[in-house]
Amino acid sequence: MNSFLSEEELKSLGLNSYGKNVLISRFARIYSANKISIGSNVRIDDFCILSGKINLGNNIHIAAYAAMYAGDAGIEMHDFSGLSSRVTVYAVTDDYLGDYLTNPTIPSNFRNVISEKVIIKKHALIGATSVVLPGVILEEGSAFGSMTLINKSSLPWSVNVGQPARYVKERSKNLLLLEEEYLSGIRNEKN
Repeated sequence: MNSFLSEEELKSLGLNSYGKNVLISRFARIYSANKISIGSNVRIDDFCILSGKINLGNNIHIAAYAAMYAGDAGIEMHDFSGLSSRVTVYAVTDDYLGDYLTNPTIPSNFRNVISEKVIIKKHALIGATSVVLPGVILEEGSAFGSMTLINKSSLPWSVNVGQPARYVKERSKNLLLLEEEYLSGIRNEKN
């Protein structure tokens, strides 16, 4: 048995849409599948959680134990972006300042739920065990080191680390040439 869902199993999930070469682990969990759209060449590894309104572009990898809590606010991942192991992305979270009760077992009139779309643009990468908070826009080419708390939007083509995230340096754009070669089929894939 293959560790990824078969084409029939993908269809049975009830996703809003999905492209070609989509690999979703049998051990991943998908909630509100009808609100999730997945492009082509996407791989979602073991023990990932995808919940709510999620739109994944093409050539995306979501590594083991990553979680995306989108609610109705939504999470977008554009082409060639990725989440490393144990990354958590929140478009929805409770207010923890003490003026409200928290967690989904509490009626909504006692809670203050913070809900803002998260956008992870093309070629943005998030390192292992990092956390992304609601309303953040990770600009094209921005990269984040392991264990980074991402509580604000980033600059394009930047390298960021820390808790909270801080800019370290500019990221190389050489990968844009590789993207162009890949998309035009110039290079043969090595076996």
